[in-house]
Amino acid sequence: MSRAALLVLADGRFPAGGHAHSGGVEPAVKAGRVRDARDLAEFCRGRLHTTGLTSAALAAAAALGLDPLELDDAADARTPSPALRATARKLGRQMMRAARSTWPSTELDALAAARPRGAHQPIVLGLAARCAGLGPEDAAHCAAYETVSGPATAAVRLLSLDPFEATAVLARLAPELDQVAERAARAAHDGIEALPAASAPLLDITAQAHAAWPVRLFAS
Repeated sequence: MSRAALLVLADGRFPAGGHAHSGGVEPAVKAGRVRDARDLAEFCRGRLHTTGLTSAALAAAAALGLDPLELDDAADARTPSPALRATARKLGRQMMRAARSTWPSTELDALAAARPRGAHQPIVLGLAARCAGLGPEDAAHCAAYETVSGPATAAVRLLSLDPFEATAVLARLAPELDQVAERAARAAHDGIEALPAASAPLLDITAQAHAAWPVRLFAS
């Protein structure tokens, strides 16, 4: 297992397309629900323990070697918003391109062939982690961190928030990130039917509305 590979996969500069997405914080800012660092912390905490937990468990299961096509179906069932399903597959397609270039693998090739329009991003992330020699908990940490780092980065641009404050939000969430990743990895060992299905209905609703905006800074 390579800790350096974990750093590469979790690096915000890994070319997987996440920088173009706000993780739902753009509509939250417009609605006045996120106005400062304190609001951002609460937004990220809620996202972490709902969609973050679900994504982390899917990624952990893929890293463990569970059937990625069955996991992709499970991800579909856990993503009620058509806009978010489309986003997850778009990000999965971009992640697949980056992962296949970085860690060439027959497993990645097979999933790309089976899902030419893109598998859900957490599945591709977990499989990429597996191909990089990482384990389920590593994949879960990557997925969980991504669910909060994306909104934090986007909030800096949307609110002109001090980057130091945004980074402090992530640092203070670190113990909860560890807890979510550990819980997700444990669930993965119990099989697909045991994976969490935590949801955030307001994120689903605002994602649908955001997709119809004529002008927006982020893709989602």
